[in-house]
Amino acid sequence: MQQYDLQGQPYGTRNAILNTEARTVEAEVLSRRCVIMRLADFSYDKYQKALRQSAGAVVIILPKNMSAMPQDIVQQFMELEPEMLAMETIVPVYFAEEDDELLSIYTQTLTSSSSQSSLSAAEVLLHTATANGFQMVTSGAQSKAISDWAITSLEGRLTGVGGEDLPTIVVVAHYDTFGVAPWLSYGADSNGSGVSMLLELARLFSKLYTYKRTHAAYNLLFFVSGGGKFNYQGTKRWLEDNLDHTDSSLLQDNVAFVLCLDTLGNGDSLYLHVSKPPKEGTPQYSLLKELETVVASQHPEVKFSMVHKKINLADDMLAWEHERFGIRRLPAFTLSHLPSHRSAQRSSIMDVRSVSPSSRHGAGEPPAGPHVDVSKLSRNAKVVAEALARVIYNLTEKGASGDLQIFTEQMQVQEEHLSAVVDWLTAQPRAAQLVDKDSSVVSTLEYHLSRYLKDVKRHYVKADKRDPEFVFYDQLKQTMNAYRVKPAIFDLLLALCIAAYLGMMYLAIQNFGLLYSVVRRITQPKAKVH
Repeated sequence: MQQYDLQGQPYGTRNAILNTEARTVEAEVLSRRCVIMRLADFSYDKYQKALRQSAGAVVIILPKNMSAMPQDIVQQFMELEPEMLAMETIVPVYFAEEDDELLSIYTQTLTSSSSQSSLSAAEVLLHTATANGFQMVTSGAQSKAISDWAITSLEGRLTGVGGEDLPTIVVVAHYDTFGVAPWLSYGADSNGSGVSMLLELARLFSKLYTYKRTHAAYNLLFFVSGGGKFNYQGTKRWLEDNLDHTDSSLLQDNVAFVLCLDTLGNGDSLYLHVSKPPKEGTPQYSLLKELETVVASQHPEVKFSMVHKKINLADDMLAWEHERFGIRRLPAFTLSHLPSHRSAQRSSIMDVRSVSPSSRHGAGEPPAGPHVDVSKLSRNAKVVAEALARVIYNLTEKGASGDLQIFTEQMQVQEEHLSAVVDWLTAQPRAAQLVDKDSSVVSTLEYHLSRYLKDVKRHYVKADKRDPEFVFYDQLKQTMNAYRVKPAIFDLLLALCIAAYLGMMYLAIQNFGLLYSVVRRITQPKAKVH
């Protein structure tokens, strides 16, 4: 389970050591026991029961195929994840993927725990003494804070032509993921879809900027941010470096707008989230209108709307990434298929790539939980690309119709490319605590950006040692061993039986004469009387 500090506030579990006997939540007594439960049977009440009784640990068993889970169970768990993290606990909480051995342990433990509730006291004592149990033991050490952890972000640019003071359009997407368990956070839709779209936009516009005829009078700045799930730490430091610690930056000059891409891999709706509605005549207003035009003329099946929400600095977490730019008075939006930042799927281990329907889904029905529909991701990428191109080349004022398509034939959005990037991103967990500066995730993103953009560089952010904004901990993944053992009461009863046996032997030896005469009298044949 997650363990981190943010703005001085601890979150998640504070313990990682486990060496206790296994029980299921159906058992009457859970104190100092390892409570095992399956996701299908998980509920917040059961979880709270284990914590209230001071359980030694909690192990939640996840199915191998998340998409096979019923929709109501997936939705319920996604809504519970934030509640589990909102409170600090000293009870170690582990998540494990189901296999035959773990399922066997759970089944045997469930049988042992459930049968005791319907038995008498003597039967419970006998059952407890004769049943087999499992001792769950982790091999790792206690977790400790990681010092000098660096969150890495990447930037690259396409420089416009036609003057020095050119307007700049910034395209942003964060690559890290979040969920209740870091090693299970694959973030397919949030935000693998946003990163894959950013790379596709970089590829398309790099082609346009290659030719003199289509080299526009706009600078395009692409930023892949780290620490997005931790209040956008990478974006915050990048803005500080560009606005406070340098005299020459594209962000200091003429920023037309910042477009943040977040969760765009599904749905038939697109929402442009803004902190301040754009004024008519501004580049921000032009983008809004061009998005409306492209959707209405080329993709009428999509519902597009603007969502206005003011920045609330009193909240511990910002709602969307564009608010980081809004705080620094840069015009920014976030485009998403989600109507609200509170959607549970933005921070869930249920956000996985797998979309293979199981037998419980009907033909053509999508699987349960969040996932990425590559065809809809491709459509959304085309909407964004067309709208950006219409802004950059000022097509509406030049009289171009709304159904004019720029990205066609050799210049079209490549669905295969989007799919490959999403597959690669979701092949490994990308929680911020797992992606260091030497990670293959960072180096591969840097390679792809370098193929299309110029001046690709890295930006690092480390927590302040005196007053850290974030603190990460190690021991996020442990090897757990299960040992078949007899319960402690079995040892007690065995000791009582041995003591009774030795006592009887002692008395027999001390009173051997008496015992011998009694035995002889019983076994001696009676004399016959004639």
